[in-house]
Amino acid sequence: MNLMCPARILLLPGDIQDATIGERVAQVYAGPFEAAAGSRLAEVLGVKLTVVPDLTQRPDAELQAIADLHRGETVVVLGLDLGLKLPATVEHTGDGWSRVPTDNELTLAAYEQAAAKFRDSIPKQPSPALAHLMDVLAERAGAGARVLELGSGTGAGALELERRGLRVRRTDAAMSFVEMMHADGHPADRLDALTDDFGGPYAAVYASAVFLHFDRAQLAGVLKKAVRAAPILAFTTREGSGEEWSNRFLDLPRQFVLWPEEPLRALLTETGWRVDLLTREDSTRGTWLQVLAVRG
Repeated sequence: MNLMCPARILLLPGDIQDATIGERVAQVYAGPFEAAAGSRLAEVLGVKLTVVPDLTQRPDAELQAIADLHRGETVVVLGLDLGLKLPATVEHTGDGWSRVPTDNELTLAAYEQAAAKFRDSIPKQPSPALAHLMDVLAERAGAGARVLELGSGTGAGALELERRGLRVRRTDAAMSFVEMMHADGHPADRLDALTDDFGGPYAAVYASAVFLHFDRAQLAGVLKKAVRAAPILAFTTREGSGEEWSNRFLDLPRQFVLWPEEPLRALLTETGWRVDLLTREDSTRGTWLQVLAVRG
């Protein structure tokens, strides 16, 4: 009996430009029309490429054959979407291939279900370090500057930024928070920082307690989009190492990715940013980093 875990099949668009995957990949597979993109990706990842001529004609059979070869491993497949929004990780349920929720999607689901409880759990006023970060951002951006806020949540941060003379585009990936901000009389857009375009240009991008829900590869992608959208980035995240899941406050699981200072600085540099301000502040929820970076 084979007790190995099933393969993780990561479906990516055939025109993929960013090879940041975030996990070890055993092999890249591609349909004939995606062979060139597959070759570039395989070279970057340092793995073998296999072109599958019948990938789109016999997707079930070809994916199952790939899965059987790579039990317990992660493989990338280009040129097959199965009607799903890409990127997507899929598994066979017995009735067909279905999308496996990512850690970020599970976290987002917690916010969708418990937006009101979250509002009750957060401080009513910004901490001294967060208030200082907002002050510096407002000074650097200038009065009346347009700021994109990622993960606006309840909208409390946007109100603080507006009190400092900034114009804020409120956004969140959770529709429950977008509706909450609408109910409070504020325009807000549903925007998933991982998958949606940021628009712009803006004077700055602001994200408080948002980046801690992204793994390294996801955060790298968000930072690259932010550097194209604005010359200034201000954000807060938890300091530490590793990842953790917590049911605290919402009674629903959320993933938290903790960052030591030096790897965070290195990632910012890699994605086109230069750290201009970094402070830390202890709280009952751990040590927080407040960062202001400028386009490098």
